[in-house]
Amino acid sequence: MELRTLRYFVAVAEELHFGRAAARLHMSQPPLSRAIKYLENDVGARLFDRSSAGVALTPAGAVLLDEARTLLDQADRARVRVAAAAGAATLTVGFLGDTSDPGATRLARAYHRRHPDVEVRIRETDLTDPTCGLHAGLVDIALTRGPFDETGLTVHELRADPVGALLRTDDPLARRGSLKLADLAGRRWFLFPEGTDPRWQSYWNGGEPREGPVVRAVQECVQAVLWNGTVGMALVDHVPGEGLTVVPLIDMPQSRVVAAWNEGDTNPLIRSFVRIATDAYRL
Repeated sequence: MELRTLRYFVAVAEELHFGRAAARLHMSQPPLSRAIKYLENDVGARLFDRSSAGVALTPAGAVLLDEARTLLDQADRARVRVAAAAGAATLTVGFLGDTSDPGATRLARAYHRRHPDVEVRIRETDLTDPTCGLHAGLVDIALTRGPFDETGLTVHELRADPVGALLRTDDPLARRGSLKLADLAGRRWFLFPEGTDPRWQSYWNGGEPREGPVVRAVQECVQAVLWNGTVGMALVDHVPGEGLTVVPLIDMPQSRVVAAWNEGDTNPLIRSFVRIATDAYRL
């Protein structure tokens, strides 16, 4: 069994959907289906039950999933040890000002347990650069949020979070159980500086051109809401602090937490980081 085929199998087993697994692997679905069929022939057992209801692991597939994860972990560990022996055991990780995320905390602990000899350097960036310095070559991998210009990058989704409007508690809309973007029409929003990725700006402005104060950091956005009654955006489970509240936006696409790195980068430290991050953010 080839490691690449095992990676394909694990992706399908975790997603339980060939389309989502193919998107995660950045490949089309037909070659993925062929690879799984080849693997089933190789091991002599059906690994998935496919029906109109979806995809499910067979008992044989469940056993192979445990074994495949172990094998892939061992392979990643071997690559990292070789990199360390070659003097390349340093990884620079970019964060979009969200290092307090429980998923990031679990990731840090798990990565250190797995690779105690790797020096991880952290570069925290503000809201003006969602790639955290990837396009500029300042980091090896970014833990960030989409959407943004993915040209030349590989992007792997880790989680998606519901988003709401950040409002003062004395705002008339703050008493609502939920809102739609149309409810916020005509209100002042925060803006990012000129030159900020337009896809990123559009998302946080609800897909509409807005007017309002220019901010660079999360706290600047919070203060603009608190002092001026500006509409901000925040995760629904965010605790905004005294005088502020978050009201869910039911027609706002969820905010995707992603790991992103430069396309074609074969650094084994990155491969291992993504595998560990996938597990850490799934909990």
